[in-house]
Amino acid sequence: MIASKAEYKTYLEKDKIALKINTDSFMAKLINKLFPNPIWKFQKTMRQLEYYTNCKSGALNKVYFFYLKYKFRKISLKLGFSIPINVFGPGLSIVHYGTIVINRNSKIGANCRMHACVNIGASGGEREAPQIGDNVYIAPGAKIYGNISIANNTAIGANAVVNKSFTEEHTAIAGVPAKVIGTVDINKIIKHI
Repeated sequence: MIASKAEYKTYLEKDKIALKINTDSFMAKLINKLFPNPIWKFQKTMRQLEYYTNCKSGALNKVYFFYLKYKFRKISLKLGFSIPINVFGPGLSIVHYGTIVINRNSKIGANCRMHACVNIGASGGEREAPQIGDNVYIAPGAKIYGNISIANNTAIGANAVVNKSFTEEHTAIAGVPAKVIGTVDINKIIKHI
């Protein structure tokens, strides 16, 4: 969770690296200005809203906060994301836009790489939602729900239904219901870590 301006800048930089956004040269900046990446725009807005929610107060900041909230909602609807603020750690990489639904009580660590049609939520009206560690890859269509935890360095397969905790690191889980199907070197899947 962003608690200072320095952390805000760190989150933005790590998200930019995760999404492979290049702004080093004049040409790269020009290309990004003419053809902006909508997911990068979403993530920048999300991080800015997190910063203003957690760190700023005062009347003028409140006005800007409501503008950011409006902008965040608008781009969320456009991309099909239902992602609340203060859920993801730094280094988030949303690979494609499309339906993604995340419960606000979920906590997802650093360097999460996630595809479309992912659903992370509570189960049966409970408040508790999944707690997911660092360096986790979530393939398209995965459903993760309930009062569960997922260990660091885990890969979750396409269309997996994860409804129980997995505490062993460096595992690949898949299936309906999900089970461990092997080990994984997460650095080969999430290349920016």
